[in-house]
Amino acid sequence: MHYPIPASPQEILTLGQKSVDEELIAAAIVGVIQIARSQGQSLEDLTTEVLKDDSLLDAAQRRWLSSVVTQAWESLP
Repeated sequence: MHYPIPASPQEILTLGQKSVDEELIAAAIVGVIQIARSQGQSLEDLTTEVLKDDSLLDAAQRRWLSSVVTQAWESLP
């Protein structure tokens, strides 16, 4: 992977300054999961945040992202 896994919310925001590709998205998802775990959040807590209504993603996109986050959470050590 060409991108380091972000270890803080600030590092995740910094990723937004790079051109978006699959590796960048994967790094961001892994970083979000690692940060959530380090803060004691559960998978349920994280998926609840992903599914919250916002102006960036529509409901179908949020459900898809929630599924991707769940799969990544379950496959990461």
